[in-house]
Amino acid sequence: MLKYKSISFVGTEKNTGKTETLNYVLSRLCSFSNTVVGITSIGIDGEKTDQVTKTSKPEIRIYPNTIFATSELLYPQKQITSNILALSSRSTALGKLVYAQAISSGKVVLAGASNTVWLKEVIGDIKNFGADIVLVDGALSRMSFGSPSITEAMILSTGAALSFNMKTLVRKTSFIYRMTQLKAIESNLAEKLLEIENGIYSIDENNNIIDLEIPSILMIDKHKEKLTSDITKIFISGIITDKLIQFLKTQKNIKDIELIIRDFTRVFCTPENISSYLEKGGKLKVVQPTNLIAITINPTSPSGYNLNSDKLIEELRKEIPLPIYNIKEI
Repeated sequence: MLKYKSISFVGTEKNTGKTETLNYVLSRLCSFSNTVVGITSIGIDGEKTDQVTKTSKPEIRIYPNTIFATSELLYPQKQITSNILALSSRSTALGKLVYAQAISSGKVVLAGASNTVWLKEVIGDIKNFGADIVLVDGALSRMSFGSPSITEAMILSTGAALSFNMKTLVRKTSFIYRMTQLKAIESNLAEKLLEIENGIYSIDENNNIIDLEIPSILMIDKHKEKLTSDITKIFISGIITDKLIQFLKTQKNIKDIELIIRDFTRVFCTPENISSYLEKGGKLKVVQPTNLIAITINPTSPSGYNLNSDKLIEELRKEIPLPIYNIKEI
């Protein structure tokens, strides 16, 4: 993992073992005496109780010399001794970001940048303070604000919390994996699109970006006339839905259509609908590609239901050519 300078940790659902995976990787990296690890979060993490299921969850534990970024409101909740390195000029909903370096080991609550561009800056700041590698704690449910694809690598956690049914769990996880493999657009265009946070745009043959003035993808029915047949390259800054894909599938020029999204987390469509769109010749590309390097599983759901761990890993490996581990058995 040391060949990567930044790694994000993402869960397919809450309670799939994402925080346990991050804690394991963090502890291993910190065991190397000459490695300085940095850590931050997309959203808030490290809390004792899951805010949705109200079940207990692992806290984030950091070690001496770890450089971390969290909000000034949450910084006092740390259970460690640390030195403040800097304070950000801009604020999150929980105040400015505090950059600090741990002196002792202990638990922290993290809150990080609220959008992708800022997250990239925060990762850079932590590196400038001396971190050799930066870990980013995230979750798919938070990705409409900050993208985990901004990091050099990603580790995905999945498990029984996503589905009690093993076939469904494998199908959903396999679909997410396939979305992480979407091809990226050219870098010059990507740099321009990365700065756009809202709206729907067409892109002409000279890579000029034209605002279609469609307020939301949810209002696509009222603005279909703006997606005329001469528009073949479309950028959606937010999510894509089944309604949009169904509309594009009806277009006579579907084989010429290239739909661009920010990253794989913007896909809120059924696997069947996306597959049908691609089979008809439609193209789907991303601004930020994802380098998924491993998957961890948690076979136990928050309600206590257990899947067979070995069987789950076996079935996932049939669909996904990546290292897959049971985080509770590492």
